[in-house]
Amino acid sequence: MLELKNLSVGYDGRYVIRDVNLSFEPGMIYTIIGKNGSGKSTLLKSCSGLLKPKVGSVLLDGKALSQYPANQRAQKVSYLSQSTSTPNITVERLMAHARFPHLSYPKKLQREDINIIYRALGDMRAQCFVHDSLRELSGGERQRVYLAMQLAQDTDILLLDEPTTYLDIEYQLSLMKLLQKLKAQGKTVIMVLHDLEQALKYSDRIIVIDAGKEIHTGTPEEILNSGILKKVFHVDVRRSEYCFE
Repeated sequence: MLELKNLSVGYDGRYVIRDVNLSFEPGMIYTIIGKNGSGKSTLLKSCSGLLKPKVGSVLLDGKALSQYPANQRAQKVSYLSQSTSTPNITVERLMAHARFPHLSYPKKLQREDINIIYRALGDMRAQCFVHDSLRELSGGERQRVYLAMQLAQDTDILLLDEPTTYLDIEYQLSLMKLLQKLKAQGKTVIMVLHDLEQALKYSDRIIVIDAGKEIHTGTPEEILNSGILKKVFHVDVRRSEYCFE
């Protein structure tokens, strides 16, 4: 289980979020929402260990995340950034990196690793790109590959910053259903979304960061009825009569 204890983080001497206490249990989907600049990505990056706490701690299974060697941490927690670089390599080579944390020297893929890679590409319907250069793909195609890479890393905790970026609605819905399957397997999904409808529909718990950097948590029903969404986004949020399947 991932836990944030009295966590305060920021950049260049400035705090972005303060005194956060959260627990992320296995088999749950958590979605972080809030206005731009509220600290959503900062919070997620802290969960990954890429941003060190100024105060407090991030615990993984009761042990400080910073105490795990990098490869052990990568076996347990995967992180998809909102903005990623585009290296000049093939999709196949990129996907191999997802398995490196699980390999001993000399980092040679075994048949099981290859099967995991192709299964992940299949889940994102991206296996047709396996021999293509990453730079030749469209934004949406690259995003599907990056998501497949997260799946191939096969961690118990997935951190996803705006995972639906560039994806057509077809692939957005496919991704949400896939995340529900991962949840059923006991994995923990923690993601940042801008789409309130998707957040309310597919999440078990919502984490709202308001303009005052206060953290509000609850089930989608509790958050919807609390009035916090109107306070944060200055709009009335009601249940939609429309549904995409």
